[in-house]
Amino acid sequence: MNICIVGTGYVGLVTGACFAEMGNHVWCVDLDTEKIAGLKAGVMPIYEPGLKEMVIRNSQEGRLFFTSSLKEGLSDALFCFIAVGTPPQEDGAADLSAVQAVAQAIGKIVDQYLIVVNKSTVPVGTADLVKSIIRQELKARGMESLEVDVVSNPEFLKEGAAIEDFLRPDRVVIGSDNVRTLELMKRLYEPFVRNQNPIIGMDIRSAEITKYAANAMLALRISFINEIAGLCDAVGGDVAKVRLGIGTDSRIGMPFLYAGIGYGGSCFPKDVRELVTCGHRHGVPMNLVEMAHHVNERQKRYLLGLIDKRWGEDLSDKVFGIWGLAFKPQTDDMREAPSIIIINELVNRGATIKAFDPEAFEEAKKIFYCHGDKIQFSSNMLDAVQGVDSLMLLTEWHQFRQPNFTDLKQVMRQPIIFDGRNQYNPEQLQQLGFEYFCVGRNRYGK
Repeated sequence: MNICIVGTGYVGLVTGACFAEMGNHVWCVDLDTEKIAGLKAGVMPIYEPGLKEMVIRNSQEGRLFFTSSLKEGLSDALFCFIAVGTPPQEDGAADLSAVQAVAQAIGKIVDQYLIVVNKSTVPVGTADLVKSIIRQELKARGMESLEVDVVSNPEFLKEGAAIEDFLRPDRVVIGSDNVRTLELMKRLYEPFVRNQNPIIGMDIRSAEITKYAANAMLALRISFINEIAGLCDAVGGDVAKVRLGIGTDSRIGMPFLYAGIGYGGSCFPKDVRELVTCGHRHGVPMNLVEMAHHVNERQKRYLLGLIDKRWGEDLSDKVFGIWGLAFKPQTDDMREAPSIIIINELVNRGATIKAFDPEAFEEAKKIFYCHGDKIQFSSNMLDAVQGVDSLMLLTEWHQFRQPNFTDLKQVMRQPIIFDGRNQYNPEQLQQLGFEYFCVGRNRYGK
């Protein structure tokens, strides 16, 4: 099948590469000519395991193309996926200006039957808006009779595992009010569900709500276990044991019940806020979802509270080694990353930072440039703890899981660890002579 993908960000590029991997011919369109030139040369705008290799392979084999011309991308296309950004506005509502611009451009160009697929995360009612814009443009061209259908097809990709998620999805959700369109969409996705995971057809608005509801539920689980972690620290419990006690209940389960310093990224924070805003627009308070957001914002400062108890607010003579800057491992994405709040606050209190992240190095430089020489970026994890008063683990990259603690103790000025991801064994570190602070497991003493 011939497919056009508008937008070569995280969702668009992964979607295009995976469709091409299954033998489709895919044109990825982006107005950023520099990005398109880079993609043609095999330069990825994001880090995602396996993506570069897949893009290069399918480009070389003539299935994946990159262009800045929407007209070229739509030529002979049966499907046009809209995968542009929908960043939050000040009130939390999604900014649909890019989606609207794409819809308008499609309406000015399309000259044959087309299925327009909303892949961007968009509020309820966006499919109707996109269809209305396209119909207006077609009417202005005297082509009202041309059939253009709009469907909702939300993405459920985890950064760091997006290729696997797309190739072997838990489910595919398609919102359409047209039987023929739904069948064509199912044919497009059939190669990805040979393990019998379902393709779920539903009405458009239910599909639009499904994306937000899924992310809000996962955010709620994270915020819930983080509140329990706070209670554990207050009364002398161990959140790891509590997680085991509740997670083995088949009605609850283990996923997304990891205590830490909160969630970040491009999805959960934005989608939670949009769901709350949508509820307010329609007179339906989303109290639980709103509290998940407030708990998460508070949780990003959890380690700062532990630092206050250890040293107070004045950190002018302290050097902190930071392991991990991205909001999660296996990505260079720093959007809404807890590291931003934590590092900014440490520097504002006078501290000096030595930081290391396997992939988010360049992005971090852009974010923290204003702090000048108060932040040093290290080339490896051991250099980042040389001569520091404390190590702070902020992102759970695999290489941080089992460091040589003897080596760490020898190069650190003080053997103190603040673990924002609960990666280490408190009893073991205490026996090795470390002061160890974590989330919800501080009953072991310091």
